[in-house]
This record gives sequence, C-alpha cells and structure tokens, in this order.
Amino acid sequence: MSPFGRGSRRESRDASVAGAVRLSLSRTARRAGLFCLLLILLLLINCSRVQVVRSKGYDDNPANQRATLARYAQPRGDILVGGRAVTGSRATGGTFDYVRTYTAGPLYAPVTGFSSQTYGNTLLEGVEDGVLSGTDSRLAGFALLNAITRDPVPGGKVLTTINAKAQQAAFAGLGGKRGAVAAIEPATGRILALASTPSYDPGSIAGTGSATVAAWSALNARATQPMLNLALRQTYPPGSTFKIVTASAALTDGVVDGIDTPTDSPDPYTPSDTTTPITNESAADACQNATLRYAMQVSCNTVFAKLGDDVGEAGMVRIAQAFGFNQSAQTIPVGVVPSVFDTSMTGQAFLALSSIGQYNTAATPLQMAEVGAAVADNGTLMQPQLVASVTRSDGRQVQGFTPRTFGQPISPTVAAELQQMMVNVVTNGTGTNAAIPGAVVGGKTGTAQNGVNNSGTPYAWFVAYAKPSPTAASPVAVAVVIEDSNATRADVSGGGLAAPVARAVMQAVLNG
Repeated sequence: MSPFGRGSRRESRDASVAGAVRLSLSRTARRAGLFCLLLILLLLINCSRVQVVRSKGYDDNPANQRATLARYAQPRGDILVGGRAVTGSRATGGTFDYVRTYTAGPLYAPVTGFSSQTYGNTLLEGVEDGVLSGTDSRLAGFALLNAITRDPVPGGKVLTTINAKAQQAAFAGLGGKRGAVAAIEPATGRILALASTPSYDPGSIAGTGSATVAAWSALNARATQPMLNLALRQTYPPGSTFKIVTASAALTDGVVDGIDTPTDSPDPYTPSDTTTPITNESAADACQNATLRYAMQVSCNTVFAKLGDDVGEAGMVRIAQAFGFNQSAQTIPVGVVPSVFDTSMTGQAFLALSSIGQYNTAATPLQMAEVGAAVADNGTLMQPQLVASVTRSDGRQVQGFTPRTFGQPISPTVAAELQQMMVNVVTNGTGTNAAIPGAVVGGKTGTAQNGVNNSGTPYAWFVAYAKPSPTAASPVAVAVVIEDSNATRADVSGGGLAAPVARAVMQAVLNG
C-alpha cells in the first residue's frame, strides 16, 4: 500500500477525533452557557421577588432601620404660627442625626401634637408628616432626578391659621384649670386658637432612650390626661349653650313668632311621658311664658325644654346636624371626634332634656365654636380649617386652602334674631363678664350637669362672638369649657369662669 494512502487514513482518523472533541466541547459549552443563563434568570427572578413581591415585608420589618435612619438624617420641616416657626430640629450626634424640638411646646401642643422617634406622630405632626419629613411627592422639584440621585428632599413647611395672641390669651385665661378653648374666624372658618389644659411639652418625648420612656410614662399616668386634646377629642354636655340651637329650631320652624312674643311654657315644665318636672336655676326668674329674648337672657330651662318638644325630634335633629352635630369624619385636617345629638330618643322627656344640652347631647368645644360662628356670620357655617398653606422648604407653595362652606343652618333673618338675643345676654343677662368696651359682644352661658344625679362639679361653658361695631363683620367666635374640680358648686358657672376667658381671646383678636 502506498505510504500516502496510510497517511491519508491516519489524518482522516485524527480529523474525526478532533471533530468529535470539538463537538463534545461545543455541547459542553452550550450546556454550561444554558446553565449560566438559567442561573441568571433565577437570580433575576429572585431579585424581582425580593424587590417587588417581598419589598413591603422588608420595609415593614422592625429590624430594617434604613427608612428610620433616612427620616432623621436631616432636619424636619417646621410648623408655623403667624409666619414664625414653633418647631425646630436639633443635631443629636447619635444614631439618629436630628431630633424634633419645640418653641413654647405646651402652648402649641394642642396644634402641633408631637413627633417622637419612639412613639410616632400626632395632630399636625401626624397628618402632615409627609410634608414635614420631605417624603411628600409634591415637594420634589425634579422627581425623576431625585429618584436617580437619591438626594433627600428637604422637609416642607406647614403654615397654620392660629393667631398667636389669641392662643396666648386662651392659655393664660385657662390657667391651671382643666379645660379647652376653640376660636374661629366666622367668615372663613380659620381656627384662631386651639387650647387644651393642662398641656405638656412635646419635646420631652421627641427622642429615644430611658428619659423619653420615663417622660411618656409620667404623662400617661396623670389623671388630667395632658396629651388628650380636649378642644377636638373630648365631648361634654353643652348645657345651656345648646339653647342657641334650640332657639334656632324654634324660629326656623315657626314654633314661635319672634323673640319678643310670649311662649307657651309653664314653670315648671313636665313632659307628658314623665312625672319628673324640669325646673329653672332660680325661682326668681320670670320664666313662665317668657319671651325668647328674656328666656335666653336668664337661661330658662323650662322655655327651651318645651320648645324642643314643640319642634319635635325630627326638627331638632335636622337643625343640630345642620350646625355640624353627628358628623362621622370631620377633619381640619386633624381628625375631630363627632359631637352628638341623639337621633333615636324614646319620648318627650328625653327630647326636652336634649334640647337644653343634657341627656345624650355632647359636643366638642370646636363644635360649639362653630355654632357661635354660624350665628355671627349671618347663618352661614364655614368648614373649620387649621392649615393655611403647605410649602416647600424655600417657601414655594404646593397647596393652599381656600374657605369652604359647610352649610346654611339658619337664615340671615333667624341669625339676626339670635344675635339680638346673644347681645342681650352679655348686656343684661348671665354673660356680662364677656363685655368688651367699645365692641359688640354676643354670648351664651352654660352650666352643664356632670355625674350621676348631677353629683359632680358642673362644666362651665361660654359661647360667644365679638365685632368692633354693629355693622362690621365678626372676626372671631369662641367656645370655652372649664372643668374645675377644685371649685365649689356655687362658684361654677359659665358666666363666672368661662366668660372671662372668652373675653380675653376675643379682645386679643379685636386688638390685632
């Protein structure tokens, strides 16, 4: 055989072996590549599962401190009163870079609430937390750029409607007593004062550690509940201040012809479904068949109890709800507990008591300030609001708040009659302690029963409005309630305790 033939066969075998090796290597490489691709796909799937499906679980995990560290890595935005910050931030040098601080903390605590690294946020610190912490999307000038660079957005500012002088007057007037004040600008619904005493310093619970825990425990242990906002979150029987609502119903439904027409009201008045009479505080008051003007002046229980029965449950419920009672979700934007006028009473006796602010009738101070504001604004009730605007850190506005009408509970004619009656209360009746020289002041006192069979010290109420002249618009309406367990029963009255506080707040607003 030719040597060339043997070489060709050997080369052919070598080529076949090399081809087989290359084919084997190619298959191995493909398999390895497919396996790597599978691993990459599995990795992508797991990343998606972690970042999308399970992200909320990781974000909400108490062990995840990234969001908390980021929250306190920069100063918190401020809450402002009259253009001045009443909050601030302080560098800690600790795990959390900054902690919340408060200027005149107890004075503005019923407005700001607290922002605590341990216990969370309340009131404006809570509802406006996104703005103040810088996480609200409206604050970012270039949202996409911020998302890419992850640069923190400075906290925004919350400008309140509070009048600093009125707020100071409210706290000074309440002094050491447990009570509350709510003041409103009738034409706009802007809340001018919101006081609750005794108060507390939000800065004492703003941080972390044993001192914060001890301060929190001490505040919660106090029987006076200093962290409870009495102006927004506590209801009381409004007592005789509710007679404003009952008079509104009687005049609106035509149960009485006018405020100087004698009413058909015996003294005492005994509803048909009971043998227990309703009486007046003083037997010397001529309440039998008294006119509305006089009945409001001396606060005749018998007249208004009888009028409530004459109007009927449906009419009383309608007018009470028109004034704002029984709202289930009122916000200012802070949440306010509902004030209540019973819609399912079982007889005349209960309706009569409800119509003089007793039985199940219950109101927040803010609600009774709304009643006074509606009367002062010629029958129009505006939505109360605590925030004037929200801005970025540089002052550029991201949200403004315009006045909104809640409703028209009474006509201008009825409002004018109520104004006459309330002015007469201050001029000649139980509310003389609210008089302001040179101003027109209308008001209504109230002494609400407290405890079983009125065994507790009554609550002292006063609802009022003031204006600089008879033809001017009223810049302020106010409600004051005082719980004073240290006073004797003879000393507790809306005119004696609450009216001077209302006067001080109204005067602060009138004086600018």
